[in-house]
Amino acid sequence: MAALFENLFRNAIGHGGEDVTVRVGPLDGGFYVEDTGDGIPPEKQEQVFEHGFTTGYGGSGVGLTIVSRIATGHDLSIALTDSPEGGARFEFKKEP
Repeated sequence: MAALFENLFRNAIGHGGEDVTVRVGPLDGGFYVEDTGDGIPPEKQEQVFEHGFTTGYGGSGVGLTIVSRIATGHDLSIALTDSPEGGARFEFKKEP
């Protein structure tokens, strides 16, 4: 599970810079990870978990694929939304 957080944190810093804030908090049946970066445009939100998809900050395009695979391996669903500041928010909940 550590690699899930590592990839989300690396992605937030890669896209939001060193001044980005990343928060982790509880949800009913799970948790969220959100940042204060620029967020992910709605038209790209379906693609971000695809292997090799990148928006070019120097990443390899596998970080969010790894996040998705780890979540699936732990029976967690992922919902991608916006944080209150407009950054990315990933919500993880236990599958019933």
